[in-house]
Amino acid sequence: MKKEIIISGFGGQGVLSMGKILAYSGLVAGKDVTWMPAYGPEQRGGTANVTVIVSDDSISSPILSSYDIAIVLNQPSLDKFLPKVKPGGLLIYDGNGIVNSPLRGDITIYRIDAMAKAAEMHNNKVFNMIVLGGLLQVTGSFLPDDALEHALYKTLPERHHDLIPLNMEAVAEGKKIIKQCV
Repeated sequence: MKKEIIISGFGGQGVLSMGKILAYSGLVAGKDVTWMPAYGPEQRGGTANVTVIVSDDSISSPILSSYDIAIVLNQPSLDKFLPKVKPGGLLIYDGNGIVNSPLRGDITIYRIDAMAKAAEMHNNKVFNMIVLGGLLQVTGSFLPDDALEHALYKTLPERHHDLIPLNMEAVAEGKKIIKQCV
């Protein structure tokens, strides 16, 4: 199993954190991983993306020009990365950040209304965890929830450990609300 993933959106949406948590979950699960962030100097409000590879085997290079999975959280990210999803791949997008819905017949497209769910949960900071839950749902949970929870303890500062149950609840909600587009 090997998943080559790009996550992209505006700085402040938790893109880099989501990638870091995903990569660390892979490590906890005994996988080989790479985590390669990219962001502009403006960070919050500017574009940010992260490439994560999770594999059962050694990873030859962290540099990718196409992806098995793209998670896009705004229109510029969709415009940039939709053409780079491999045929047969997956695209996941948050309905709040996309003006023109993605169209491509050779990939599977999922919509997750994570921003709306985060508002319903009264905590916009769990937005990225809702999206991560959606990813785990549609990929057959290639990483177990206990690895994800362990990764949260390792990646979040100790002062935020009291928020881990809320983050795991957000993951569960994301698994429920992701929908395949027809």
